[in-house]
Amino acid sequence: MSSSNASTSTSASSTRSLRGVLLLLATIAGISVANIYFNQPLLDNFRQSFPGSASWVGAVPAVTQLGYAAGMLLLAPLGDRFDRRLLILLQIAGMCVALVVAASAPTLTVLIVASLAIGVLATIAQQAVPFAAELAPPSERGHAVGTVMSGLLLGILLARTAAGIVGEYFGWRAVFGASVVALLALALVIILRLPKSQPTSALPYGKLLVSMWHLVTEHRALREASLTGASLFAAFSIFWSVLALLLAGPPFHLGPQAAGLFGIVGAAGAMAAPLAGKFADRRGPRAIITVALVLVVIAFVIFGASAKSIAGLVVGVIILDIGVQAAQISNQSRIYALKPDARSRVNTVYMVAYFIGGALGSGVGAIVWPAFGWIGVSIAGIGFAGLGAWNHLRLPARAGN
Repeated sequence: MSSSNASTSTSASSTRSLRGVLLLLATIAGISVANIYFNQPLLDNFRQSFPGSASWVGAVPAVTQLGYAAGMLLLAPLGDRFDRRLLILLQIAGMCVALVVAASAPTLTVLIVASLAIGVLATIAQQAVPFAAELAPPSERGHAVGTVMSGLLLGILLARTAAGIVGEYFGWRAVFGASVVALLALALVIILRLPKSQPTSALPYGKLLVSMWHLVTEHRALREASLTGASLFAAFSIFWSVLALLLAGPPFHLGPQAAGLFGIVGAAGAMAAPLAGKFADRRGPRAIITVALVLVVIAFVIFGASAKSIAGLVVGVIILDIGVQAAQISNQSRIYALKPDARSRVNTVYMVAYFIGGALGSGVGAIVWPAFGWIGVSIAGIGFAGLGAWNHLRLPARAGN
C-alpha cells in the first residue's frame, strides 16, 4: 500500500513538474514570437515617422516574416545538435541588440534591416515547441504541443494589442524598448527554471542542414502539411497586415490601439489550441485540418461583407483564428510523429514553409490593398485557403507519409 502511494505521489509530482515546464515553454514561445508582430498595428505610425518612405512601410512586416523563415532554416535545426536552453538564451541576447537598433532607427531602411534581424532571432519560439514534444509521452504529445502553441498563438495575437496600446500613448519606439525589458526578465526565469535538453544528433552543421532535404523527400505527410500550413498562414497574414490600414481610413478613422485590440478578440481563438491538440490525439489530425480549412474560407467571406462593420470583422477574426490555429496544432502533431530523433529539423521544414507563406500573404496584401481595396484582400484570403484545401484533399491519406 505504501509503495503504491509513493508511486502515485511520484507520478503526481512528475505531472506537476512537466506542466510547469510546459507553461514556461509556452511563455518563452509567446514572448519571443510577439516580436515579429509588434509592427503590424504600427504601420500608420511608421508612415508618419518616415513620410519620405511611406510607400515602403509594408516591407517591415514582410521582411520580418522572411527573417523568421531564414532563422528557422539556419538556427532552428541546431536544437537537434545542442542544448535548446543555451540556444534560447543566446538568441535572446541577440534579439535584445536588434530591438535596441529598431527602437532608435533614424530611417525606415534601418528599421527594415533591424526587423529582418528580429525575425531571424525570434525563432526562439521554434526551440520551445519541439522541446515540448520531446518531454511529453507519445499519448499526450498533441496536448503538450497544443499547450506551448497556445502560448505562441497568444503571443502572436496579444502582441498587436500591446503594441497598439503602447504605440498610441508612448510612440512606436517605446514598443521595441518594452520588449527588451520583457526578454531580459524572461532570460532570468529561464536560467533559474528551464532544464537542459538532450541533443539527439551528432551531425555537423552542414550535414544537419542537408539532412532536412532528405526529410522532405522521404515524408509526403511533411510536404503536404508544410504547403497546407503555408497557405493558411498566408491567409492569416494578409488579413492582419492590412487591418490597421483598413481601420485608419473611412469610415472608421481608428488608430493603432483599435487595430491592436483586435488581438484580444483573436486570443479567444487561441484558447482552442489545447483542445485541438486533444482532438488530434484522439481522432487523428486530418479531419481537424479539413474543418479548419472550411472555417478560414467562411471567415474571409464574412470579411468581404464587413468592410464597414466592426461587428463583422470581430466575428471573422474569431473564426479565422480558430481555423488557423486548429490546423497548425494538427499539422504539428502529425509531423512530430514522423521522425522523433529529428524533431527540430522536421519542425524547421514545416515552419520555414509556414513563414514563407506568411511573408507572401503580407506581400500580397501590400500589393492588393492599394489596387483593389478590402474586397481584393478578402478574395486573396479565400484563394490562399483554397490552395491549402486543394493540397490537403488532392491525395488520400497514407499512413506514415
